[in-house]
Amino acid sequence: MTYSIALVAHDQRKDAMVAWAKEHRALLEPHALYATGTTGGRLREEAGLDITALKSGPLGGDAQIGAMIAEGKLDALVFFIDPLSALPHDVDVKSLLRLGILYDTLMATNAATASAIFRTADTPAPGQ
Repeated sequence: MTYSIALVAHDQRKDAMVAWAKEHRALLEPHALYATGTTGGRLREEAGLDITALKSGPLGGDAQIGAMIAEGKLDALVFFIDPLSALPHDVDVKSLLRLGILYDTLMATNAATASAIFRTADTPAPGQ
């Protein structure tokens, strides 16, 4: 089964996102992947993933992903948030997280949680 997954990372977390995506490339490749602007470009170039790049987060990319969640077009969101930087588009970030929670979207905000989700998704349920 393939899923639609959005990959987003704040500037100070982009290196971590690229490293995580490289580590999980085999698990990510079969899925429809979306990412905000710069993150998408880096994932395409550095991790070799086929990504549909949206607008930069502050320029509407967060809103595009939020709309995908609200329309039922996104199965999971991996959003590496930088908790130590002031974000000029903090309202957009909160809106995206709120929509993910409201629509019960699978979400990870750090590498440990994202890895755990993918390990679980890759492990068949008992009896399968």
